[in-house]
Amino acid sequence: MADPKTEEDIFAEVDAEIAAEEEAAAAEMEEALGEEGPEAPGAAVEAIIAERDELKDRLIRALAEAENIRKRGERDRREAEQFGGSKLARDMLPVFDNLRRALDVVDDNQREIAGGLIEGVELTLREILNVFGKHGITPIAPEVGDPFDPQLHQAMFEAPVPNVPAGGIIQVMSEGFLLHDRLLRPAHVGVSSTPAS
Repeated sequence: MADPKTEEDIFAEVDAEIAAEEEAAAAEMEEALGEEGPEAPGAAVEAIIAERDELKDRLIRALAEAENIRKRGERDRREAEQFGGSKLARDMLPVFDNLRRALDVVDDNQREIAGGLIEGVELTLREILNVFGKHGITPIAPEVGDPFDPQLHQAMFEAPVPNVPAGGIIQVMSEGFLLHDRLLRPAHVGVSSTPAS
């Protein structure tokens, strides 16, 4: 298999073809004019050189445009691969939330009565997290007392809480999620306001 041609190889071939065409055109012009017009072949050669320069410039621009299109296509393909499933992932988050809420309200007495059912819900929740992980979806799980980060958290309410600095998280209502490095959903939290004095 032959090696792919580089830009320099292509330019060299184009220059060689143009030079051959210039020589042929100059010889043809000399033959047509004979001895009568010595300045005429020089003008024809200059016109051919100008045309060559214009074609060379157009070729360089076309190659640059093709390279830009290739890079843009590669970037778009990577983004589609990474973030194409974000709508489906966003639609699955309420399922995760409902399973999490179901487990949060179960007490020890209910666990004894419906142990197999509760275990099934736990396994389903774990499997959803495994599938999320395979597709680059990671949970944002702030803890009570962590500082509020507007890049990752959404404040659902504010309340003054004694002994908690302003801007501290006082309640986590639902986890947030990142899809690779993009925020899929912020964590919904309650935030401490400045305590009343």
